[in-house]
Amino acid sequence: MSTDRYNSPLSERYASKEMQYIFSPDMKFRTWRKLWIALAETEMELGLSENGKPVITQEQIDELKANAEDINYEVAKEREKLVRHDVMSHVYAYGQQCPKAAGIIHLGATSCYVGDNTDIIVMNEALKLVRKKLVNVIDELAKFADEYKELPTLAFTHFQPAQPTTVGKRATLWMQEFLMDLEDLEYVQNSLKLLGSKGTTGTQASFQELFAGDQETIDKIDPMIAKKMGFAECYPVSGQTYSRKVDTRVANVLAGIAASAHKMSNDIRLLQHLKEVEEPFEKNQIGSSAMAYKRNPMRSERIASLSRYVMIDALNPAITSATQWFERTLDDSANKRLSIPEGFLAIDGILDLCLNVVDGLVVYDKVIRKHMMAELPFMATENIMMDAVKNGGNRQEMHEKIRQLSMEAGKNVKEEGKDNNLLELIAADPAFNLTLEELEKSMDPAKYVGRAPIQVTAFLENVIKPALEERKDLLGVEVEINV
Repeated sequence: MSTDRYNSPLSERYASKEMQYIFSPDMKFRTWRKLWIALAETEMELGLSENGKPVITQEQIDELKANAEDINYEVAKEREKLVRHDVMSHVYAYGQQCPKAAGIIHLGATSCYVGDNTDIIVMNEALKLVRKKLVNVIDELAKFADEYKELPTLAFTHFQPAQPTTVGKRATLWMQEFLMDLEDLEYVQNSLKLLGSKGTTGTQASFQELFAGDQETIDKIDPMIAKKMGFAECYPVSGQTYSRKVDTRVANVLAGIAASAHKMSNDIRLLQHLKEVEEPFEKNQIGSSAMAYKRNPMRSERIASLSRYVMIDALNPAITSATQWFERTLDDSANKRLSIPEGFLAIDGILDLCLNVVDGLVVYDKVIRKHMMAELPFMATENIMMDAVKNGGNRQEMHEKIRQLSMEAGKNVKEEGKDNNLLELIAADPAFNLTLEELEKSMDPAKYVGRAPIQVTAFLENVIKPALEERKDLLGVEVEINV
């Protein structure tokens, strides 16, 4: 790591080597060369000729292929200082390695042929890695939900104690949002197309000239290039570039994943405050430089922090798309160089953190039960009222008495700092005709979670299991993170 200049924390601290390679110069410029090969090969196969003589030969193609991986960066760098054009500098550098083919590299193309097609290819590869990690986050959450599907816990509305749920049921809420993100990702990824080779303003005028107006032959160029590069098709129309709306759609997918991760991480942070659930904590990890006892939810906080970045980053492609003039303007380039790679690098780090946190979540069931039992008498009042009516009481009178006793018990808890004594107050009131022992029998938390365990089982069996089975080839990701 260089210590005398800025280093991006996305590459130094957060993103995986796999994602960093996808946005590396090697990936970019090797893809440029593959695209130049695909173009030359297509032109040769379509019989491009001059005065009956082939313009491109197999010998030239073979030379291009032999040098496709070995990028002579220094030659390109020196050339760019002279001509101030990155694509032409790399055309020149490639030609230095391929003297026989130098004259046919980039024939009929504009800079966006390599630039934009590579951007699509790179985003597609990055989406594959995001998809893989997202599937594994869902898988880990499914295991967690299944393990704790029957463990009662206080649910919260407005972060106030509400009717109980289960630990596993809460995890299904996180899982469902990630599944929505997965479906959005796959829809957008499956809609990605290459730009193809459409020339300076998207009219293919250069190919009209090269192929002497042979429309049937020109129509074959884009489909052949797409197939060689592993895509089903190219966008049917374009200006000089593919529509920047594509970047917007991709960035929105990343922002959606970030929002889901942020919500989950916030819930975990709040639960860790309550000491009910805790993210993994390394044996020698230090929580605070001053307070040695602290165990801070640092990874969940990092998820939230990076997620906010990705959600805001989605504005960049949207504004860029909205402000493109006619067939193209170059005010997209500098922004794209930052917003697209960094959005992917950040979401990659987020998903690695999610995998790590979910895989190592610690559940403190005794604390959960303690919190539950402190609030359960309030939540059991409807059942208690029904039992009192069965014993001969008046429903309306019982309701008013329970309301008054609940207020008294609440006052004892909030103002006196005492334990919840609602059950004792009810047992002492002869109107209810219920003993403390009878009341305590109704204090089984499992009676108050409704269909939560059943819902978890049904969700896992009917929704998550088929989704994971369909994508089982993606399961099994190991991650290392900076703790």
